[in-house]
Amino acid sequence: MKAEQPFLRPSTPSLPRRGSEPEQPIVIIVDDDASVREALAELMLSAGLRPITFASIRELLDADALDRPGCLILDVRMPGASGLDLQSHLAQTGNPKPIVFLTGHGDIPMSVQAMKAGAVDFLTKPVRDQTLLDAVAAGIAIDATRRAAAAAVKRNVELFAGLTQRERQVLSEVARGRFNKQIAFDLGISEVTVKLHRGNAMRKMQVASISALIRAWETLPASVHDVQATG
Repeated sequence: MKAEQPFLRPSTPSLPRRGSEPEQPIVIIVDDDASVREALAELMLSAGLRPITFASIRELLDADALDRPGCLILDVRMPGASGLDLQSHLAQTGNPKPIVFLTGHGDIPMSVQAMKAGAVDFLTKPVRDQTLLDAVAAGIAIDATRRAAAAAVKRNVELFAGLTQRERQVLSEVARGRFNKQIAFDLGISEVTVKLHRGNAMRKMQVASISALIRAWETLPASVHDVQATG
């Protein structure tokens, strides 16, 4: 699919400004049919959700919307870039936004491609309101889980940066399941000192148990582990 060109064309869509609740989920609706956009927006509003509509993928990409919590409702076939093009684009840029595809022109190969690439659902028009709302709710929940996990990783990386080199070494060895005696021997320090560094690491990582310390270590990116291993 040749989708690069539509991604580059400028547009100026309207987007609600962020207020006192920047984390409120939004439902991004992209469909080239104005009547469909209006109907879907009204359905989302009736369910207490906050919809934002766009007539094309180009308009969406030029707006400050994709970094917001929530999910997407995408038509598959539209002028310019398609919904599948956007799904591929988001995957390539590291933004696995939950997507509910809604189309009147789908086929089995297309739905298989979308689902294999991580779509929440692939629905055909007309669709029952509750079926669509259930898919949107699932997408919002997926996005919330991903955001919480990403926030935990970011927090742990920042906390880990405050550890001394020795505390990082001890933490790394604890995460490997090694005993204090083994760690002390490998590092050439006493067991008492190992316990001291371990306690400091727990305090700085803001955890109350060894198991929580290990879980925090496991959330750290591989690049952090690699640096520690060669440090």
